[in-house]
Amino acid sequence: MFIPCYVDQFYPQVGIATLQLLEKFGCEVVYPPSQTCCGQPMANSGFEHLTGGCNDLFIKNFREFDHVVCPSGSCVLHIKDHLHDDVAHKIYELVEFLTDILKIEKLDARFPYRVGLHQSCHGQRGLKLSQMSELMAAPFSKPEHLLKMVQGVELVELDRKDECCGFGGTFCVAEEAVSVKMGKDRVADHIHHGAEYITAADMSCLMHLEGILHRQKSTVQVKHIAEILNSHE
Repeated sequence: MFIPCYVDQFYPQVGIATLQLLEKFGCEVVYPPSQTCCGQPMANSGFEHLTGGCNDLFIKNFREFDHVVCPSGSCVLHIKDHLHDDVAHKIYELVEFLTDILKIEKLDARFPYRVGLHQSCHGQRGLKLSQMSELMAAPFSKPEHLLKMVQGVELVELDRKDECCGFGGTFCVAEEAVSVKMGKDRVADHIHHGAEYITAADMSCLMHLEGILHRQKSTVQVKHIAEILNSHE
């Protein structure tokens, strides 16, 4: 199990939910304690040549395992695209792993709330977790498929279901005003359709939206999809 820096530091409950989900389905889960950042922030900022230490440590930590599972599409996509090692071919985002490897068709979970699904860009356009609406192709959504197995969840229909939230990693620092405006638009779509919670497979996107909701004094909350799939409310 690979847990990204920001999840480890700010949202440890997401890592715990991920562990519990994997164990529920019979996986033998190991958390290498010396794991650190995957190097994505440096690479996104134009300093990929400085990520050698991160890459070497990641390979050392995870090479021996059958699969590497991470509750973050952006980190997974970075490893897949930038690590020229076999480990890059066996890392999976959590939703991807549950759907494609474990092939989950039934969940023992309950979450009786109206939920808006934010389909993060890295997961959607990079990992193909859901279909892009701009393509003339059959729609699908792996996160939505799993959420529909949760008792009590009412998924709200959004006007622009695959729009970017504006976070974009270092983009939210370099282009703060644009990032905030995109985030406000994303939040407004969920609120307009009566969402009580916003969920996603990327906590970084949810962290960005959570900040906007907090500043607006909104009662809408964010929750990583792992927490919902593991919920028994």
